Amino acid sequence: MPVVINTNSSATIASNNLANSNAMLQNSLNRLSSGSKIVNPSDDAGGLAVSMKLTATEGRQSALTNNIGDATSLLQTQDGALQVAGSILNRVSELETLYQDPTKNSSDLANYDAEFTQLQSQLSSLTSQTFNGVSLFGSASISVDVTDDLSSSSAVTLSGQNLASTASGVGGVAATGVSSLSQLTLSTVSTAIQNVATMRATNGAEQSRLGFASSLLTTNETNLSSAISRISDVDVAQETTNLAKWNVLVQAGTAMLTQANQSANVALRLITG
Repeated sequence: MPVVINTNSSATIASNNLANSNAMLQNSLNRLSSGSKIVNPSDDAGGLAVSMKLTATEGRQSALTNNIGDATSLLQTQDGALQVAGSILNRVSELETLYQDPTKNSSDLANYDAEFTQLQSQLSSLTSQTFNGVSLFGSASISVDVTDDLSSSSAVTLSGQNLASTASGVGGVAATGVSSLSQLTLSTVSTAIQNVATMRATNGAEQSRLGFASSLLTTNETNLSSAISRISDVDVAQETTNLAKWNVLVQAGTAMLTQANQSANVALRLITG
């Protein structure tokens, strides 16, 4: 190999190796300090794109879980009102039976009517109950999305529970035209009780479905989090090994570059020798 002065190939190669090792060392330091395997988009462009989409999906599923929780709270509030309505109707049926007792005088019957009127007013007030401004009872149904694509085909429909209806609610008992137990029949009260029981059964079925939908979202969210972690989170054990490797190479490269820079002294000794 010729001895030259103008071109120090060994130093150039050593410098390039040192620069590469130093860049890799900085990458390891950045990854370990941030905890992320993808510090710059160039680290893994495809992985970055996938992780961004998965993160967005995870966020939507978390929001859906909150929405389902709110819908469940609405149903629980609705069921509470229905439970009270059932208790009122049970008492009305007792009053209706007592009212038919032939041994009761007119004052007794008036007392029964007074209680019935108060119960009737309370029953009517239940039909206007709301949850965060949303009516608990009405003919309109409510659609609750349970998938992150917001597909209407998989949404859970909360049935409209028209508590004020005469045919499917308590309207036969709470009607303004009924002002006395004498205007009421036990059959009408029994029908209202059956209607409330059906509403509660429907409510329970909807709560059950929302519970399973929430469980699925929680499971999916956990799995998505694991998938995102595998793509973007740094493996500390592996990266610390890389850090040690590049740290040694940087030190070795620095030492070799120093030696390469001194190789020109050989030519100088030949000239001055």
